[in-house]
Amino acid sequence: MLKAILAAFNAHDVDGIMGFFAEDCVLDMPRGSEPWGARHKGFGPVRQGLQSRFTGIPDVVYGDDTHYVTGDTGMSKWTLRGTLAATGERIEVRGCDFYDFRDGKVVKKDSYWKLVEPAGGG
Repeated sequence: MLKAILAAFNAHDVDGIMGFFAEDCVLDMPRGSEPWGARHKGFGPVRQGLQSRFTGIPDVVYGDDTHYVTGDTGMSKWTLRGTLAATGERIEVRGCDFYDFRDGKVVKKDSYWKLVEPAGGG
């Protein structure tokens, strides 16, 4: 399932991605004003949050991926590559997603990215 979700992300297929999610799902994005990033709750808001990824990085691709599942928890590790729509800056960053499942559907996706700083940064 995690490989299929990643394939839907790489196809920029929001409807395909949402087919894996429960109605009462939660999405924690890697950036936001809270320690957990930006949190989206419920099918509609999660869909909007996911769409924002493709709006903000229109050519986004996730590669170098590995996936793990134990019980009702999954993890995908990947490298995100793309171009920021706002600035034209190319980005390449390692990250991971933690998934919680219930009855074969994603109930929570929690995303993390490495912070990339200029050489010499902490």
